[in-house]
Amino acid sequence: MEKALVLFKTESDFRDRLQERLYGIEVVFNESGDTRRIDPQTAADTVIIFGNPPADFLKGCPKLRWVQLQSAGANGFIGGELRNGVLLTCATGGYGHAVSEHITALTLALCKKLHLYRDEQNRKRWRPRGEVKSIQGSTVLVLGMGDIGTEYARRMKGLGAYIIGVRRTEHPKPEYVDQQFLSDKLDELLPKADVVSMVLPGVKATEGIMNRERLNKMKSGAIIVNAGRGSAIDVEALCDLLESGHLGGAGLDVTDPEPLPPEHRLWSIENAFITPHVAGGRYMAETGRYIMELNLENAVRFMKGESLKSLVDMKTGYALRN
Repeated sequence: MEKALVLFKTESDFRDRLQERLYGIEVVFNESGDTRRIDPQTAADTVIIFGNPPADFLKGCPKLRWVQLQSAGANGFIGGELRNGVLLTCATGGYGHAVSEHITALTLALCKKLHLYRDEQNRKRWRPRGEVKSIQGSTVLVLGMGDIGTEYARRMKGLGAYIIGVRRTEHPKPEYVDQQFLSDKLDELLPKADVVSMVLPGVKATEGIMNRERLNKMKSGAIIVNAGRGSAIDVEALCDLLESGHLGGAGLDVTDPEPLPPEHRLWSIENAFITPHVAGGRYMAETGRYIMELNLENAVRFMKGESLKSLVDMKTGYALRN
């Protein structure tokens, strides 16, 4: 019998609804996500996977027809073990609310030096840390104008910032974005920004996009925030420019490598504010609810032979727009 594997924790309501939609397919719930516990015959009969399986596991799934990732990014599945013809969908659209709020918080914390005041609190010192920056009237450059980037831009515009969006392809400019350019204009735009916010996916084209040369082009005292992929920034160059004072701060929910080793100097740089890749995930209830509904809707579409939401373009690694 054909099987569908679920590789994450679920609630009974979701399990019942999913099995109802996948009529004729046995749904196997492996909530630990540990595919080593799945017997070879189950893997051989699997036609659908809900979750982010390790690449090696896919070799044992010859009947596989569709993988529904629970992440917004599809890095690790492009050009890997996924056979040609297997549909790959992601959870684009599910993380805009949570991640945009998180990076807005990081931006505000750095501008208002809240990270430094937390340090002073831990030292039990009543000590002013000097001049702070305002979001109102500042220029915010957003690299990556997908779901997360546009939601962040909307929030920062509401705080009074001037928003410049940078995107990979032509697309209508949202009304709350003041200017929008393609990525070939990045070098010209960097010196104008008080804040550079990065929400880029982990694809080959974004690796090292913020290299030493580009970090040097940023305005003196500017801050950089990254909640996309750590590989998009040259971390050693970032450390150098934070330590020299050229950059005013960095808010990082992602790093390279990840997890960041305890001995890495980035931990000890005063103006680096690090969170352990928690902007997305299932840490906010609204995110989990959206993604569960996406799984269920795509299950219905799959059974009817309809086009799936958040289908990944296997050439670019980006989700196709629905």
